[in-house]
Amino acid sequence: MFFPPWVGRGAGRPAAGGEGPGAPPNAPRRDPVPGAHGASAASFAALTGKLDYLDESDVRRVRDAYRFADEAHLGQYRASGEPYITHPIAVAGLCADWKLDAQAIMAALMHDAMEDCGITKVQLVERFGAATADLVDGLTKLDKLQFSTREESQAESFRKMLLAMARDVRVILIKLADRLHNMRTMEAMAANKRGRIARETLEIYAPIAHRLGLNQTYRELQELSFRFLQPWRHAALFKAVQRARGNRRDVVERVQAEVEAALSQAALPAQVYGREKTIHSIYSKMREKHLSFAQVSDIFGFRLVVTTLPECYLALGVLHQLYKPVPGRFKDYIAIPKANGYQSLHTTVVSPVGTAVEFQIRTAAMHAVAEAGIAAHWMYKTQANGPDAPDAQHLGNMWLQSLIDIQSETRDSAEFLEHVKIDLFPESVYVFTPKSRILALPRGATAVDFAYAIHSRVGDHCVAARVNGEPVALRTELRSGDVVEIVTAPSARPNPAWLNFVRTGRARSKIRHYLKNMEADESYELGFKLLAQAMRAEGLQMPASDEDATEADNALWQALVRWSGNRHRRELLVDIGLGRKIATIVAKRLARQMAEDGRRPDALTLSMGRYATDSDAPAQGTVVIDGSENATVQLATCCRPIPGDDIVGYLGRGEGLTVHTADCSVGKRLFERDSERWLAVEWSEQPLRQFQTAVAVLVLNGKGVLGEIAQAVSQAEADIAHIEMDPVQSGQTCELRLLLAVRDRQHLADVLRVVRRSPSVERVARIKG
Repeated sequence: MFFPPWVGRGAGRPAAGGEGPGAPPNAPRRDPVPGAHGASAASFAALTGKLDYLDESDVRRVRDAYRFADEAHLGQYRASGEPYITHPIAVAGLCADWKLDAQAIMAALMHDAMEDCGITKVQLVERFGAATADLVDGLTKLDKLQFSTREESQAESFRKMLLAMARDVRVILIKLADRLHNMRTMEAMAANKRGRIARETLEIYAPIAHRLGLNQTYRELQELSFRFLQPWRHAALFKAVQRARGNRRDVVERVQAEVEAALSQAALPAQVYGREKTIHSIYSKMREKHLSFAQVSDIFGFRLVVTTLPECYLALGVLHQLYKPVPGRFKDYIAIPKANGYQSLHTTVVSPVGTAVEFQIRTAAMHAVAEAGIAAHWMYKTQANGPDAPDAQHLGNMWLQSLIDIQSETRDSAEFLEHVKIDLFPESVYVFTPKSRILALPRGATAVDFAYAIHSRVGDHCVAARVNGEPVALRTELRSGDVVEIVTAPSARPNPAWLNFVRTGRARSKIRHYLKNMEADESYELGFKLLAQAMRAEGLQMPASDEDATEADNALWQALVRWSGNRHRRELLVDIGLGRKIATIVAKRLARQMAEDGRRPDALTLSMGRYATDSDAPAQGTVVIDGSENATVQLATCCRPIPGDDIVGYLGRGEGLTVHTADCSVGKRLFERDSERWLAVEWSEQPLRQFQTAVAVLVLNGKGVLGEIAQAVSQAEADIAHIEMDPVQSGQTCELRLLLAVRDRQHLADVLRVVRRSPSVERVARIKG
């Protein structure tokens, strides 16, 4: 038997609503439509016909939920003119097709009640129980909260839904049914809304369906999205497929007959189904491989469904005896299932007329999981969980649990959505640990992604990797079949540069989380130091804040935190370290509070603040720069100060402390605009590293000039960190701009003296500003 594409069957569906974050696309209308009640009653009668797998008490509960939803949506109509209740009934019907339980069917019927009808969660709990109310709440968008942008509202709503889904997978199954019905009935909407919702479906909901193994839903969501996003291309390809179907009918029927005869002769019972690529998958293949429609050879294929797992391989042998296989086109997803639980043998053979034809071979249980994915847990509780089927629910839950991990380290909703999108890429590579454990990673994943997939501590401390026994760079992309080994070191830490090449959301969120914590720790230390210095300038010691703190000290901190608007003491000190608050202003407020508490400035502390010279208590609140700069103390790139320069520090808003040379023009402008944000800074007597500064060298054009300059710099015991030259060279001279790493001003002077002696050098000078 041969199935034509589903898209051809959906052309005559009635146009109606739609849905998406923000206002529902088909916002309910309140104008009466004749015959509305009869239409909704008929729809519910069709739903009850699908509930024969539930017992009578559950059906009664579903009927009660229908009456509640019908009353809540009374007087509301979709843009197509249908009663609004027909949409929840249709969503419940799709959930019933997946054989979801009574709670899920009830939640599907009431999924818009809280959002559109003012029903509260308390009402639902009282009438239908906490479990059903939690499902409905997880499906409700955050429209009642205020967000600065529509994108922020969308991202936060997605975040809420995905986290509810991680707690109970039925949330996303109902949401996918909701989106599928709305996509099927979106013709009545405005074109701009159709495009927005179709793009959102293609980017978020279709990949989620694929990630959970709901391949039938995934294909239909893709196809509908493509039809609304690019209607002209969809229509053209649809007509081309119809023509090709007619032209190749004889070939398809001949291949099917020959395969059935060969299987029968081998006494191998199997069902042979013809299948056809969707319009969207044909279009994607044409784009990716730059093919014309005529060059896409595998538009048609076949699916063999056998009884047992060994019969899959027997059928493969029969097929390869009948037709020649195409080298390199065999994939065994039974031995190594896809990340969403999909299992099949894929092979491409040469048909009698010379065209390539793909066959998929699987058992009935595998077929159930392939089409329904995680929903097969409800649909085929015995077959899908048989000995030869993967635990699709377990694989789905592994991904859902990863959402919880990402959420725990990502506070920004847009960033959370970005990480989730990364993890929704359907294409995977399958790699092995040294102990032969298989890991599925997105295509393009690197050794760092692998390390974080093993464990976050392995990722945080990885320093090197070996692939198939050979040392490779951490940014090396992995390929299926690679055996990957990670080398760690206790002192190693995540590198911000890793964010440029990691592909998994887990790795990205772990790295960002670590870097944010590191920045917060450094900011806290700097903020504590700045406030302590400012307090010494007031002649006071900071109140204790650890186990030695008295009740009075704790009261002082609580009052100061309330005044600053922060949530706790650590956040206040981090804000001081990041420059969001000025240490001297906070110190004066704290001094006033301490004065009210009876504490007075101490002459010894005041003199320490003014005249101390040790590094722990620098004079006049000076910050010492020793080369251990981090996220909160940075050297300005406009003037690139080095030890020996007169320097000043600017405490930018949220940027930490930036060090400028005293004569820097950028620094002077900042001082005129914001003088209270300047701090005294000084160089340490023993810097810990070399510092970069810019130098301009005017040279005569000629062979070997660049090597001559590099040799001179090396002779002066300096390093060239970066080099630039004029893109357009004219005349006899050319200017080179070097970024040199030197110890201090004296070392720079020595370097310039050596470079100046080179015959090709006309002029050399330091660039400042």
